[in-house]
Amino acid sequence: MAATDHSKQIKQDSKTYLITALLQLLKNNNLNDITVTQVVKKAGVSRMAFYRNFETLNDILTAYFKPKIDAEFDLVINRTQPDKKIAALGNFFSETSDTMELAIQRNYEFIVQDIFNENMMHFYDTVIKWDEFSEIQKTYWIRFMSAGVYAIWKSWLLNGQQESLNDIHILISDFQVSTLKALVNEKHELP
Repeated sequence: MAATDHSKQIKQDSKTYLITALLQLLKNNNLNDITVTQVVKKAGVSRMAFYRNFETLNDILTAYFKPKIDAEFDLVINRTQPDKKIAALGNFFSETSDTMELAIQRNYEFIVQDIFNENMMHFYDTVIKWDEFSEIQKTYWIRFMSAGVYAIWKSWLLNGQQESLNDIHILISDFQVSTLKALVNEKHELP
């Protein structure tokens, strides 16, 4: 039993070292310019340790960002009052602005965006009552809003966060309400 626990700890340590090494390399390099060899050398582990934990460098970034983003969304979905959820998401956007800017600069934003979109789908699926909408309306509305919220967040960050978070919250809420009303109206207008 002790050997198994020891092996698990070694694997976890290797994973941590690899994540740390890649994040350090990303401070000065684009993701596409970094190799597995560079990461394992910086981490002080073998290639075998890399492949026991990950298949690609993207997997390292997913392993790092997914638990963090998932935890933030879990707080918003499960522990935030309904009328404060958009504000809580906005605070998350603000708090992670440096991380997001680096992801954009270093060409791994798509990893953050995929995790974000996955969480937004879960968020909207849990906070909106979908009884009067078709599955197609629900699916595509969620994808549309997720992409829109992400685009607003990204633009806000890249433009130096000039608008207040409250203004951004109002904008997103207005888009949500307007597009949901349009779906309701569409349903009632269909033959």
